[in-house]
Amino acid sequence: MKKIKSKNWNEIKSNDSWALFKIMSEFVEGYETLSAIGPCISIFGSARTAENQPTYELTVDIAEGIASAGYGVITGGGPGIMEAANKVAQKAGGTSVGLNIELPFEQESNRYIDRDKLINFQYFFVRKVMFVKYAQGFVVMPGGVGTLDELFEAYTLIQTDKVTKFPIILVGRDYWSGLVDWIKNTLIKEKNISPEDLDLFELADTKEEVMDCLNRFYKKENFKPNF
Repeated sequence: MKKIKSKNWNEIKSNDSWALFKIMSEFVEGYETLSAIGPCISIFGSARTAENQPTYELTVDIAEGIASAGYGVITGGGPGIMEAANKVAQKAGGTSVGLNIELPFEQESNRYIDRDKLINFQYFFVRKVMFVKYAQGFVVMPGGVGTLDELFEAYTLIQTDKVTKFPIILVGRDYWSGLVDWIKNTLIKEKNISPEDLDLFELADTKEEVMDCLNRFYKKENFKPNF
């Protein structure tokens, strides 16, 4: 039987040490680039949504409402839902931020991001810090695993009081109802979360509902975004 060569432990430790410098550099670039962007809403959703799909068109509608209210837009910087949001923000003359991630099969950044506000990340966890730290709200369109990851990152941080509470809006009742039912009927039933944790997000179907959620949140919390 062929003997499997074990990894050199010192080499592993050395690689980890160098990775720390790369991680630090991504945090520094993110902080320096985004610290002066003004009030923004993070918009999440699938990179696979085509321009002729209703969800893409709904994203355009919602992003127009957000831009008209004076907010900029932060997205993951890719195609699909992200492109729709960045396109509207840039067309309106507002802030259009793209936090792109290096992936083996996708994604290239869309062309509607302000050039000085495009950041390319290697590490998902650094990127997610930027989404939360510099956004006054999350608008979550239909998406896949990446969208769920970003949603539950924000949900967890708010639930555990690790960040200042901000609105999380799930757009598309039909799309998200199964997940919400599971939270209600499984997580709460098993007492793995509290019933009041359901109040940490809202559901919406239209631009008007999304804007109402944002406006009601800041009025109710007596908290103003960092304009």
